Amino acid sequence: MPKLGMRPIRRRQLVDAAIASIHQYGLGETTIARIAEKAGVSPGIIHHYFADKDDLLFETMRHLLEILRRHAVARLRSAKTPRARLHAIVEASFTEDQFSETVSAAWLGLYGNARQSPRLARILRLYHARLRSNLVHALKSLVAPPHVGDLAEGIASMIDGLWLRCALRGQTGDARIPRALTHAYVEAQLLRPATMASGPSE
Repeated sequence: MPKLGMRPIRRRQLVDAAIASIHQYGLGETTIARIAEKAGVSPGIIHHYFADKDDLLFETMRHLLEILRRHAVARLRSAKTPRARLHAIVEASFTEDQFSETVSAAWLGLYGNARQSPRLARILRLYHARLRSNLVHALKSLVAPPHVGDLAEGIASMIDGLWLRCALRGQTGDARIPRALTHAYVEAQLLRPATMASGPSE
């Protein structure tokens, strides 16, 4: 079995330190020096692995999105029906580790900074496109064609909106409530006569 090189280990250590620093100080007050202190290394070490703070923040968001993607892939793999796929997407969006106070603070900071960072904005667009694609794929056999896009947008907005509301209120830590609310929204929309597909809805 090949040995894992030092570079990915050190980069992950610095990403974890960036997340911890954003949680403690906020994104605006998170500096290379504070990240280095969290990681227990010198600031020069960070510059060895990342071009600058923005480069490290990009890698931090990429890391968080990769964890989210893995959760989705694992749950979708075991979902046997389109309806189960929808609910698997909801479950993956509100896992306990992504809903923790520390990670939520990092997400808030990175989301806010995306308006000033083309790299962060681009990777967020890719995430939103992937979420919409997964939802549309599951909805195609459950919902009449004219409503697929709107319902996919509604579910995605429900996921993002509940996450944002909980994070801003400092109510992260327990993902069961937003999960339950989103599951209920999905079921209510699927039962609306106007949106139902003509075939089976399993």
